[in-house]
Amino acid sequence: MPQLNPAPWFLTFLMTWLTLTLLMQPKLLSLVTTNPPLNKMPTANKATSWTWPWT
Repeated sequence: MPQLNPAPWFLTFLMTWLTLTLLMQPKLLSLVTTNPPLNKMPTANKATSWTWPWT
């Protein structure tokens, strides 16, 4: 079985990685929406005591 030359495979890997990083990733990130921060203050719910069924 012949030994493969690593040089063209490295170039293929490098070009694929650069294409994904520079071209596809910004397009994919623009499709993903982040959760907007809520402007209201968190309301503190008063904890009610739980009536345990076995007591």
